[in-house]
Amino acid sequence: MANINTAGVDPTKMGVGRAIAVLTSGGDAQGMNAAVRATVRVGLYTGAKVFFVHEGYQGLVDGGDHIRPATWESVSMMLQLGGTVIGSARCKDFQTREGRLKAAFNLVKLGVTNLCVIGGDGSLTGANMFRTEWSDLLKDLISKGKITKEEAKTSSHLNIVGMVGSIDNDFCGTDMTIGTDSALHRIIEVVDSITTTAQSHQRAFILEVMGRHCGYLALVTALACGADWVFIPEMPPDDGWEDHLCRRLTETRKAGSRLNVIIVAEGAINKEGKPITCDQLKDLVTKRLGYDTRATTLGHVQRGGTPSAFDRVLGSRMGVEAVMALLEATPETPACVVSLSGNQAVRLPLMECVQVTKDVTVAMNEGRFDDAVKLRGRSFENNWNTYKLLAHVRPPETKSNINVAILNVGAPCAGMNAAVRAAVRIGIIQGHNMLAVHDGFEGLAEEKIEPITWNTVGDWTGKGGSELGTKRVLPGKYMEEISLNIAKYNIHALVIIGGFEAFSGALEMVQGRGKYEELCIPMVIIPATVSNNVPGSDFSIGADTALNTITTTCDRIKQSAAGTKRRVFIIETMGGYCGYLATMAGLSAGADAAYIYEERFGIRDLEVTNNSNVIRITDITQIRHLSTNMSCRNENCNSNYTTDFIFNLYSEEGKGVFDCRKNVLGHMQQGGTPTPFDRNFATKMGAKAVLWLTEKLKECYRHGRIFANTPDSACVLGMRKRGLVLQPLAELKEETDFEHRIPKNQWWLKLRPIMKILAKYQISLDTSEHALMEHVISKKPPVHMTLTK
Repeated sequence: MANINTAGVDPTKMGVGRAIAVLTSGGDAQGMNAAVRATVRVGLYTGAKVFFVHEGYQGLVDGGDHIRPATWESVSMMLQLGGTVIGSARCKDFQTREGRLKAAFNLVKLGVTNLCVIGGDGSLTGANMFRTEWSDLLKDLISKGKITKEEAKTSSHLNIVGMVGSIDNDFCGTDMTIGTDSALHRIIEVVDSITTTAQSHQRAFILEVMGRHCGYLALVTALACGADWVFIPEMPPDDGWEDHLCRRLTETRKAGSRLNVIIVAEGAINKEGKPITCDQLKDLVTKRLGYDTRATTLGHVQRGGTPSAFDRVLGSRMGVEAVMALLEATPETPACVVSLSGNQAVRLPLMECVQVTKDVTVAMNEGRFDDAVKLRGRSFENNWNTYKLLAHVRPPETKSNINVAILNVGAPCAGMNAAVRAAVRIGIIQGHNMLAVHDGFEGLAEEKIEPITWNTVGDWTGKGGSELGTKRVLPGKYMEEISLNIAKYNIHALVIIGGFEAFSGALEMVQGRGKYEELCIPMVIIPATVSNNVPGSDFSIGADTALNTITTTCDRIKQSAAGTKRRVFIIETMGGYCGYLATMAGLSAGADAAYIYEERFGIRDLEVTNNSNVIRITDITQIRHLSTNMSCRNENCNSNYTTDFIFNLYSEEGKGVFDCRKNVLGHMQQGGTPTPFDRNFATKMGAKAVLWLTEKLKECYRHGRIFANTPDSACVLGMRKRGLVLQPLAELKEETDFEHRIPKNQWWLKLRPIMKILAKYQISLDTSEHALMEHVISKKPPVHMTLTK
């Protein structure tokens, strides 16, 4: 997280005497309300006045009741709502100087000199134009007698900060725009539903998703569902693609598949720039292959529905960062956009981002499609390269004679199967023989080992749980049997997918190398656990699915209690000693507190939360806006302050004021189909793991055999800040609290103050860190993104 201001400044006084206006413009996107909510509450926290601008720029031009003061309670029930509660509208008036003059007058009269705009590149470009003209607009208003010189002096400079709200993810400079993840949820829900009916009738389905100028939604959907083909505007298919497509569909059917899925972005084109449409593809497949083919255009269903947990957290983080950027801005600071790079909040010059976004369109118009993909950013390029590897490359005729074994270890989680599928298919493409190990390390000891083929894993991307089977058993007591089986099956490398047990088990395997030479083979650990507690990675496969399950459950609980408004809920989440799920669920569901092991708490903290519940429920100004009071509790946060204890405490203290209920969510958090994030993340992790093993095997090949005993031959593959990195187990050992099965340093702890401030805690926010302005345009041509994922 990028924090607030220079050390020594009281953050609760930063905004005193200042006013902030927030508006949403252009197409709506799920998560906009989370951004509005955070902007309002953090603005009020700093002492600033905050105003809603209803109906976007039109409301800014029209003024009057369209610009209203925002209060803490007025955003109380926004978080779980899709769309934008304050409205959005296309505004031609703002495109004229006369319209912008009216908008300037309305802001000056209210003393607003800080404008937060949530929208796409057109909306943000308009905001920058408004800022550039501000001084001239004030002069015109003075000359016309509409404002005084004193008013103009008070409002001499307009600060602009943008947040990108767009389901298309078409804004360069950020890995994810607000609304993209939720749109992917809607798409994948439809794809999963269509898949079942397509299999029943052996049909081919063609799905058109949004993306007039950007193929991100189509590309990630194709990765997440294992589509046979994807058409995107940034990379038109080569000439003769019709023959290639039909050949590929035929091969898939001959291999035993009962369906075909083709994903088309609405802006898909061929090399000549002519559209490729669903109907055109349907006619092609029907006439050439005779397949029963259906076409579906998803349309605005992609914009609808409740925001995903990711978009709620993203919107909240961006809202906090936007307020801080506004209050820290000087007249010399360029208008900026707050965005996401990896898991880092960053500030970028707005017009640089707009320029690179326009450069993509220019590149496509000029037929420079490779440049267009690069300009979209490293994340987009990685997705495209991974898709090409998995979908379009045929396995080589010559084999490598390398045997790679894959096993799942620890508790099951959604996304494990997607990682296995990617690893198996990339391995086969590399010419390796892939082996499946059932039931983890125990299966490796008991010879539960068999070949696994390209077609075996064909439909695994969307399956929850673990198809290979998984156990928590560590390898220590089976070391001799494991070493014998590694030799018997001539295993040259291991892919271990799992949670803390995978990490601990791999460490035991490395320690056993001194005694058992057969263990001197490259190993890679892919973190996969709902707890998100594996050292070496900021995210684990499965955690996003679990978080969405918790968030959805909390939404339903809040809805069930909305009628009484006098009820307090305690929600117990999984995670072992790791408080990630409890904290992020608290942030995404709008909880009042999240009790975790990493942040010690006592009876006085419980008393503060209880008193807050009483105040909110008895205050008539708050009760009208209150949905329900809710606290999240990590399962192992404290051995004495258990869920039952807190329930009994609140029940006793709340007598006559509120009822208390408790919900232990349990193993439902490990189930379900993986979210789009987990499918995509797992696919990229599985692919990168095997590609790394392939290179490592070349390094370790000596005297006709594989021998790997250096520290960097056993690594954890993880997401660290802005990219996928491999870290030796030996290094990570020093960063691990083995007693409590958590890393010693966890990035998400810095998000806890945001959760508390948004829940109206009277706390101080750490102001020791800055999100510095970064550049998107490199200083040497050609233009490339500097952001990675």
